[in-house]
Amino acid sequence: MSRIKHYETMFIVKPTMTEEETVAQIELVKANIEKNGGEIVSFDDMGTRQLAYEIEKHKRGHYYVMYFRAPTTSILELERNYRINENIIRFIFIKYESKKEVTAWTKLSDEAAKKSAAKA
Repeated sequence: MSRIKHYETMFIVKPTMTEEETVAQIELVKANIEKNGGEIVSFDDMGTRQLAYEIEKHKRGHYYVMYFRAPTTSILELERNYRINENIIRFIFIKYESKKEVTAWTKLSDEAAKKSAAKA
């Protein structure tokens, strides 16, 4: 039985997509997390930013951060879904394990939730 852990995923989608396409990408990521036993706690749209270096001919990208809890076994499948998605140009998963890290995760997650609520 796999344990539930706290994660943060940051992903960058192509800046050339329409708003509808971008929303569809976010919904796809959320659906993949939930389909693999995860629970999304909060989500932060960080906006379009300059990339540190050009990726697939893109100089900018739209950044998103998601805080979620999921079984450790689901991360490989989530990574696979990111890799086969041509609209996501970069991604990272961060696992929070120690009590101190989980406390930091909770704080970051709460801040993201407040920021999303303020935008809504």
